[in-house]
Amino acid sequence: MENANKVVVITGASSGLGEATARLLVQQGAKVVLGARRLDRLKALASELGLSEDAVVQTDVVDHAQVQRLVDRAITLHGRIDVLINNAGLMPSSMLDKLMIDDWDRMIDVNIKGVLYGIAAALPHMQTQKSGHIINVASVAGHKVGPGGTVYAATKHAVRVISEGLRQEVKPYNIRTTIISPGAVATELTDTITDPDVAAGMTQVYAGAISADAFARTVAFAMSQPEDVDINEILFRPTAQAY
Repeated sequence: MENANKVVVITGASSGLGEATARLLVQQGAKVVLGARRLDRLKALASELGLSEDAVVQTDVVDHAQVQRLVDRAITLHGRIDVLINNAGLMPSSMLDKLMIDDWDRMIDVNIKGVLYGIAAALPHMQTQKSGHIINVASVAGHKVGPGGTVYAATKHAVRVISEGLRQEVKPYNIRTTIISPGAVATELTDTITDPDVAAGMTQVYAGAISADAFARTVAFAMSQPEDVDINEILFRPTAQAY
């Protein structure tokens, strides 16, 4: 398999998109190192997948040092990092006039700074290797905005901008970059919505949500291309989703 033996670091790996991706990549023979805030969930997943406890690291992506420790663990265990999946994210959406400023700060810290911290941790290793692949998770909201989703959409637009700038900068180092923008996928993301009015509307959008396995397959596809093929962006939705 094309993804066998690749060393893959995944943030936000304790549930949802990250967990599904970890499962699939382990099936494909990859060597995964998993980070998330919920260490108990990570340990349970590691046990289920037959990973050593060293392969999981409690990681809050708002702290650069914790993200660095996660990437460094992959280097310690395997001597390299082939793929970084910046997956950790949250969506406490609300109408702007609700003035939920703490939520705005959390989205900026996790969805934007967390991605930058992942890049900062992995990029020097990949430059030295002259190879690597950074996969950043954006969203349909990174392509369009709707009422109540303003700040979340701004963070996901930012992820796309950061990824495109990174793509151009890493050409001399043979590093690939991919933006993956999912539509309604069944995860715990909607549980982070704080505005009840927005939550009600999002429930309708997510009525036809598809499995997180769809995301995992998309990641595996981007990773599995020959080294001279760089899949830069994938936008996918449930067939039934209009937004």
